[in-house]
Order: sequence, then structure tokens, then C-alpha cells
Amino acid sequence: MEPWNTFVEGDNLEVLRRLAQEGERFDLVYIDPPYNTGNDFAYVDDIRGADGRRRGRHDAWVAMMRPRLEAARAVMSERAAIYVSIDDNEAAYLRLLLDDVFGEESFLAQVVVNLNPKGRQLGGGFATSHEYLLVYALDPRTCALDASSADLVDERDFPLVDAAGRRYRHLPLRNTNKKFNPVTAPTLHFPVYGDPESGRVATAPFDGSHEVTPVFGDGRPAVWRWSRPLIDERPDDLVCRRIAGRQGERVDVFQRDWLHGVDGGGRRKKLRTIWLAEEVGSTDTAVAELKALVGHVFESPKPTGLIRRILATMPDDARVLDFFAGSGTTGHAVALANVADGGRRSCLSVNSAEPTRPGSNAANAGLLTVADITRARLRAVAAAVGGGLDERS
Repeated sequence: MEPWNTFVEGDNLEVLRRLAQEGERFDLVYIDPPYNTGNDFAYVDDIRGADGRRRGRHDAWVAMMRPRLEAARAVMSERAAIYVSIDDNEAAYLRLLLDDVFGEESFLAQVVVNLNPKGRQLGGGFATSHEYLLVYALDPRTCALDASSADLVDERDFPLVDAAGRRYRHLPLRNTNKKFNPVTAPTLHFPVYGDPESGRVATAPFDGSHEVTPVFGDGRPAVWRWSRPLIDERPDDLVCRRIAGRQGERVDVFQRDWLHGVDGGGRRKKLRTIWLAEEVGSTDTAVAELKALVGHVFESPKPTGLIRRILATMPDDARVLDFFAGSGTTGHAVALANVADGGRRSCLSVNSAEPTRPGSNAANAGLLTVADITRARLRAVAAAVGGGLDERS
């Protein structure tokens, strides 16, 4: 069986081009590139303008990222999506770059991630508590990304319980969006028949039934959310009730909206574009996760909870690529996700042999390059969680 994790040490641009030549394809790309805060970074391509002079800081960063994103695009499958972590230093430049490489029509979301709830207290100005995730599809028509999560569904939103113990809630069968009305959706404006004593609902009259037409709260005509054939197909998922309206008591029809389907399948809720630390973890929890495996050897790792939320938007057999692998969070999250749900995800992590800072915790632990950190973490993950590790160069 293919190992869950593979690690390649080398220049990521060269590795990406080699992967393309070998015909490799990935369903999900996640990267956390250097954010270019003004300090030198490891990817020192000789970036010069037409006049031969080295480009400015932002231009140099974009010129470093462009060929890597283009190379990543070349190894993405038809169903693929890419998530890129970034902060305010390069967010605007990255958005334009991704629009150029993938096309504006491939933009899916710009997510705000609350990785530092307390806010950064050093320096002047505001206490920054967020970063971003920019999300793009290779092709929106074939992308497999599902921007929803089962974790966001709250059982308390389904207060009713049937005789079999299934939880549900009542939703109005009428469409509450006033853009949908008898003029814009005439086929959905028709009478149904219900008995508020038994709860029965049908599209034809029966003994004891009341005729019910859809109306808004102010009495204006509305439309149903379901067609006649669907009502006939699922009468047990509907109920007739008496309610107190603005104009007095009336009879109305409601849908039984189940927490779980008849087959036990769970429901999902659309992801918001603000992800809180309490949902996905923080830099502090990320440091603790890494420390538990290999020590405090990386300053700003990402929490596995963040990557696991990203993984949950894609199929559970996705091939994942992280070519700025850093401390190896993505590979760690893939292993945790597979253990949790029995998935068959695999992850290729790429990192260069950038030296760690002399005197740093990593260097003192014998991890002389950032690639050493990635490798050490993925080895520890394989030992503690399982899934194996294939190491290449």
C-alpha cells in the first residue's frame, strides 16, 4: 500500500517540474510560502528587471512565486483546488498573481484565519490576529471542493425527536425569499391540503383537510420550495400545523428537516469565510503539537486543525501536495485525518535544505536544515500515528 506520506528534499521549483515531466497529478495543493516581511528569504532566484537591476521587495517575491505556482498548476488534476496561506504583506499581490495564473473565474474564497486570538503585541499599530487563505480551483466546473463541514452542524438546532429517536426541526415549506413569488416561479404556487390534527399533507383534498396556499407573513402570495411531485414522493417529511400569524391563527405546512438521513448519513453546513482559532487551532496549539513530537524547533508552524479543515473540503482519497512544507504540518494532518475517518489520502511534502539559524532550538537539537525538521516530524508521525513515510531526494 502506498505510504500516506512522502518527503522530497530539494528545490521546490525543480521538484515540481520533475513531477510534471513524470505525469504526476495532485487533487489538493496547500502551501504556506515565506511571507516576505522585509527579511531575506531562502528562495533567492536572481530576479532582475529589464534594466538589469534587482527588483523591489514585492516584485522579487511575486517573481519568486510565479514560476512555482505555474509549475504547481501543471501537476494539478481536473478536480484539484489550491489553498495558499498568506498575511497582509503580500495578500494583495498574491491575489493578483493567482488571478493571473489560474484565472479570475477560478477564485473560490479569501478566508480570514484567526491564528493568533490575542493579537501580536510587539511593535506599533494594531494587534494583528489573522492571516488569510486564498482558495482557487484549477477548473471550477470539475473541482471536487465541497465548501461545507459536518463539524459546524449543531444538534441543538434540531430540537424535535421522532419515535425512532431521530432529531429534526420544522422549516416552512413556503419559500421565505421574496425574490421567489408567483410571478418569478409560477409553477410553485399551488394549493396543498393538510390536516392540523393528524399532521397529514397531500396535493389532493382528503377528509378533514384544509386548503393551504403559500403566503408571506404579511399575507401576500408566496410559493412553495417543493414541487407537486416531490410533495407526493415525500409526504412523511411534511407536517400540517396551526400557527399564530400576524393576521391571526392559520394553518400552514412545514418540512421535517432531519439531522441525519434515513441511511444515517450526516449533514454538512457551509463554511464561513472567517475561521476562528477555537475551530482550527492557533499558532500556540501548533507549537505544542510540534513540540510533543520533535521539540520546539519551528517558530510559526500551522495547526493541524487548519489543514484538517482544508482536507475535509476534498475527497478522502485526495493526493495532497505541499511544496513549502516547513515543519511538516500538512503531512501530519493527512495522517490524522486518515486515522479519524479511514480515508486514503496521501501527501507529498517538499522542502529545501535551508540552514536553520545557528544557536536556534532546531540547530541545538541537531536539525541543521529546515528539511531536517520536516523529515524529523514526518518520521515521528509515522511512528506515532502510522501510515509510513517514503523519503526521496
